[in-house]
Amino acid sequence: MSSKFRNFSVAALAVTGIALIGTSFVPKAHADEWDKMTIVTVHEPIIAGNKVLDPGTYVWKLLDSQSDRHIVQIFDKDQQHLQTTILAIPNYRLQPTGHTQFAFWETPAGVPKAVKDWFYPGDNYGQEFPYPKKLVAQLASAAPVPVPNNYREPEPVPAPQPEAQPAPAPQPETQPAPQPAPEPQPAPVPQAQPAPVQPKTLPHTGSFNPLIGLIGLMSLSSAGLLALATRRS
Repeated sequence: MSSKFRNFSVAALAVTGIALIGTSFVPKAHADEWDKMTIVTVHEPIIAGNKVLDPGTYVWKLLDSQSDRHIVQIFDKDQQHLQTTILAIPNYRLQPTGHTQFAFWETPAGVPKAVKDWFYPGDNYGQEFPYPKKLVAQLASAAPVPVPNNYREPEPVPAPQPEAQPAPAPQPETQPAPQPAPEPQPAPVPQAQPAPVQPKTLPHTGSFNPLIGLIGLMSLSSAGLLALATRRS
């Protein structure tokens, strides 16, 4: 009886040990599936979120969060330095593939490609990255523009001459408002002038003295003439 119990105990311990060993491998396998860890090697610069990743090897995975499964973190290959964190939005595909799949946004010439979405192998749902408008605009303004071999400097265009302004139209003269005609005034009636009053008596200067003097003068002249005639005879 004791040997049977001993065999049963040994068997039970063996099963328990195997179960514990099996459970020790579950977290690692679950962790790989949970955080979608993916090793990505790029051979040219790319834009991921608001970060330009230089050529090299990086580790992509989801943040360990139960509430938000669309936060992507990108580390260096040793996972010692976090390069960027991207707040992605959910994306969906009809046919999953057995390998990691990336798609890219279209960017201007001379600007690195921008990652549009990322799908983990076998998943229908993936991560879509918003278009980095501000970063692309900055990179596009700083990117050198290629010059073709047959480029020629454009000839300077003479400055346009100012057009002659037409003479301003003459302003119509302002006619004065017609004034009302003056009413005719009656002709003044001439006043009758009184007749001059004749003096009743001669003035004091109207005496006979001048006449008397004139007669005396004539007498003297006659006497002189007589005397002269007498001398000649």
